[in-house]
Amino acid sequence: MLSLMRRGRRAFASTLALSVVALSTAMASPVFAAGKTITAVMHSDLRIIDPIFTTAYITRDHGYMVYDTLITTDSNFKIQPQMADWKISDDKLTYTFTLRDGLKWHDGKPVTAEDCVASLKRWAAVDGMGQQMMQFTASIEATDPKTITLKLKEPYGLVLDSIGKPSSRVAFMMPKRLAETPPDKQIPEQIGSGPFKFVQGEFQPGVKAVYVKNTDYVPRKEPASWTAGGKVVKVDRVEWVTMPDAQTAVNALQSGDIDFLENPSFDLVPVLEGNKELNVQVLNKFGFQTLGRMNFLYPPFDNVKVRRAAMMAMNQKDVLDALIGNPKYYKICGAFFICDTPLATDVGSESLVKGNGMAEAKKLLAESGYDGTPVVIMAPGDVTTLKAQPVVAAQALREAGFKVDLQATDWQTVVSRRASQKPPKEGGWNMFFTNWVSADVSNPISNLSIGGQGKKGGWFGWAENAKIEKLKDDFVRAASLDDQKKIATEIQKEAYDQVIYIPLGQYQAPSAWRKSLTGVIDGPATPVFWNIDKSE
Repeated sequence: MLSLMRRGRRAFASTLALSVVALSTAMASPVFAAGKTITAVMHSDLRIIDPIFTTAYITRDHGYMVYDTLITTDSNFKIQPQMADWKISDDKLTYTFTLRDGLKWHDGKPVTAEDCVASLKRWAAVDGMGQQMMQFTASIEATDPKTITLKLKEPYGLVLDSIGKPSSRVAFMMPKRLAETPPDKQIPEQIGSGPFKFVQGEFQPGVKAVYVKNTDYVPRKEPASWTAGGKVVKVDRVEWVTMPDAQTAVNALQSGDIDFLENPSFDLVPVLEGNKELNVQVLNKFGFQTLGRMNFLYPPFDNVKVRRAAMMAMNQKDVLDALIGNPKYYKICGAFFICDTPLATDVGSESLVKGNGMAEAKKLLAESGYDGTPVVIMAPGDVTTLKAQPVVAAQALREAGFKVDLQATDWQTVVSRRASQKPPKEGGWNMFFTNWVSADVSNPISNLSIGGQGKKGGWFGWAENAKIEKLKDDFVRAASLDDQKKIATEIQKEAYDQVIYIPLGQYQAPSAWRKSLTGVIDGPATPVFWNIDKSE
């Protein structure tokens, strides 16, 4: 139990932090924003605002505010029209997308098929499912101002699932002049056709991001369902404010200074559940997979024996107990493609799920020729769901015999730094931890971390594995679910053998919001802020 003195210091710190946020907000907003405003604390600070440049979920969330998609996924896992309807030719080789009427960019110009073709190409250059789709694609063209025609070399059944997937990276549409920006460079401005407009003049990384209602947006007529249906904006303004201290954010929600808290600290959830003015609910019921990723380019993890030693040293229960604490919200699971799904298997996962690998880890490390090269682990301290993993892993690696350089940082620095291919001594890294929405990693094509493309086109860490890439190609050509299961099992076996990444279990994360908010939508890409109303 906290002493009176500690509680006093915490209350003072919370009040001070709220005052700083309020003061900075007032200073940045010279004109009072009339109408309904939702104030939210998201799971991370927003710094990178190009949703194709990074897989970070906070940037995906920003993308859904500003941009829209041709098609998307509803709560029944069905692909639905959003900006466009589609037809498929009898021979399954031609997909024709027709833009609906009334689509405009935020600068007032009409959305054209040429814009969308350029957007699809930029997205497909870096997204795992997009890259796989392009291997089957003969051409994507604008055949008239409202028609996008995609022609395949041979039938490929995942075209709609790829373009319409709800989570990172999402195939967001943007004007051609922006979409022609190379995907390894960030777009220079935020012009979408989505339900909100980004207020660039009020953007303060580390403080807040502001969105206002796009009054020109024409929602679809269907009810909102996940990221599908009518994106009806019922408020005038949404502000994402940064509060890295968990207690401060909880105090702000309870006092009414904020309306929505995406990821309250798990140890504080019981406090929120006892407040009758709040709703506490898991919006993403499919949850997350948490994982560790190594850098394959530099020592010591360019050596597979060292990677195996590191994996054997870790176990999921230690990580999940530190990260979540309450078993109600976590699941020990060694399946790369998520437990309780058709592709789930426990092949290769014994040491992680049973926690019995430390002796073998020490043995492997001794055999590997490891020379004491420090392992640089990036450790973000500002995101509730990413604090524990680096600390627990560092302790396990040290016990196994590694030297560890645990570098404290914030998550947005990790997001930027993990893209660097420089050596660790020059600002690079050896290991980081992240979380994937379970829907994003439930098969070998959507699971971006499982790829083996190396330095060109590969995900951060740049694993190179021709066998996995061949198996992925076999997977998309498989004639039955049974065949897909066999191939997925082979991929998982290879991924564990080569330690492509370390799956550290699954969890759910509750969100909390004041009951003055109604219409909050669930789904694998939450939170979204259309359909939400706020009572005064």
